[in-house]
Amino acid sequence: MSKDQITVALPPSFLPGKFQILSGSALKMIAVITMLIDHSACILLSLYPPALTPLFHIGQTGYSLYRICRDIGRIAFPIYCFLLLEGFLHTRSRKKYGRNLLIFALISELPWNYMFADTWHYEKQNVFFTLFLGYLAFCALEYFQDRRDMQLLSMLGLLAVSFFLKADYGWKGYVFLLIMYLLRNEKAPQAIIGSCWLAYEWKACFAFLPINMYNGQRGFIRGKAAKYFFYVFYPLHIVILVILRRILF
Repeated sequence: MSKDQITVALPPSFLPGKFQILSGSALKMIAVITMLIDHSACILLSLYPPALTPLFHIGQTGYSLYRICRDIGRIAFPIYCFLLLEGFLHTRSRKKYGRNLLIFALISELPWNYMFADTWHYEKQNVFFTLFLGYLAFCALEYFQDRRDMQLLSMLGLLAVSFFLKADYGWKGYVFLLIMYLLRNEKAPQAIIGSCWLAYEWKACFAFLPINMYNGQRGFIRGKAAKYFFYVFYPLHIVILVILRRILF
């Protein structure tokens, strides 16, 4: 079996096996597309009045194109968290994996700042920093697997960092990553507890449907170029959207 055909062993899903039809590549595409929809709404549609006009109402809540797009985008973060965990568990080099996360966190910071503040400085950091803190927590939990005290100390220390760093999704996103890791072998409890934690952003809970449709296969995205595209896409699409905002508005 070639390295591009690797299938990983999966813990039981809460969905029947016939629904496990999504490869890791398919999950990446879902995450990328929903993130693009979300950021397009945040950067462009937020400045386009017709997109802010409600198209319909559910109860007393009006749903505009802008709101629909932002709601769709909520499922991206949990899927990225799941993909981060899968990558951590199956990567050939933990060191390179963490290095790439940190490098692209730094690369993405300037586009992220311009996305929200339209200047080089913004008080919050991009989501790669949250993912990197989760990666560090995974490393610590594995390294200190025989030292519960050190595991707890590491998790609390990184929690404090996430609180003061103010990266996207903040300390709540960091805790969600811990939930995903600690319940990685129990898919139903992972989905239930993860959804309860995400209740403050309940649309994100729908991410557990595609996550539990994962079949353990790598899929059609192969090779280094394709792999790094998904790192590059994050800062690149923000730059393009910010440029479009300058041109259109």
